[in-house]
Amino acid sequence: MAKVFITGASGFIAQHIVKLLLEQGHQVIGTVRSQAKGEQLASYIPKQFKSSFTFEIVPDIAAPHAFDAALQRHQDIEFLLHTASPFTYDTVNPERDLIIPAIQGTKNILEGANKYCPQLQRVVITSSDAAIYSNVDERNNKLFFNEQSWNNIKYADAVKDAVAAYYGAKSFAEKLAWEFLLMETPRFDLVAVNPSYVFGPQSWFCDPAHLNVSNALIGDLLDKKQGAGESSSEVSFENEIGGFVDVRDVARAHLFAMTDANASGKRLFMTNGHFSVQMMLDLINQHFPQLHLIKGTPGSGEKDISVLAQVENKATKQLLPWEFNSLETIVVDTVQQILDSKSKL
Repeated sequence: MAKVFITGASGFIAQHIVKLLLEQGHQVIGTVRSQAKGEQLASYIPKQFKSSFTFEIVPDIAAPHAFDAALQRHQDIEFLLHTASPFTYDTVNPERDLIIPAIQGTKNILEGANKYCPQLQRVVITSSDAAIYSNVDERNNKLFFNEQSWNNIKYADAVKDAVAAYYGAKSFAEKLAWEFLLMETPRFDLVAVNPSYVFGPQSWFCDPAHLNVSNALIGDLLDKKQGAGESSSEVSFENEIGGFVDVRDVARAHLFAMTDANASGKRLFMTNGHFSVQMMLDLINQHFPQLHLIKGTPGSGEKDISVLAQVENKATKQLLPWEFNSLETIVVDTVQQILDSKSKL
């Protein structure tokens, strides 16, 4: 089995990747921002896998040579998965908080790996569908996007707005990785994984009070109870729309990207269609009627998503040897985990 280095190991997607890696017998080194985060992650790992996991502390991925010390201690790694990247819209300085860490973090990990890891075979970058289209073009149903597409966001525009900065940061960082491969011709090759909104159960431990940003869209619905004499329209919710994919499919895609020869040089566009929060609410009400949630506007989901751009990831689905989980499976499994976790509190 291989020795695998994964950045941002305590993240939602990354924990699922770590889980799969350990279950397949790999040795895993994960980076985290603090000792506390590392110890917390280590505490989730089942006893039979604990000897196969260690963590390294990298407080700031944008700091010069941020990963060098950790990589020097693990020069025999064979695969590297770079999942660490900032995500927040709550910033008054999007360049500092989003763009620079994404770009510099990617630059740091590639330069460090190229310098210190002679046995490294492949790097997998966790990018995003945000690198494929801009936040504006995503909601233009006259446009079409696939694995070959890139957003059109310019750096000068990205620094002005947090949402544009996030989308821009994803394309800037991923393009840097592909350009690094061309300019430096390292011994390793590269694969990018570009997921849309990622939903699904937590890997080992679910804290209903601290869900990741995407799953919070589902978790928040569970608090939308319809009171006696209260119409559904009186209780509002954020009817977000976009592409969706199961975190378990995204994790599997990372392991496929890590080892499959056919994945080399590819972008894996991870999406299984479009969703609206109303669609999720409809599914929760169908499968969990005992929760007595608001109804919203049942059945309006197709109209909600009709404004979204057309997307195609046929090349990705032909490459990956499994069927992606449906929105129904994602919602039911996520809600059940949240309810089970609440019952244990």
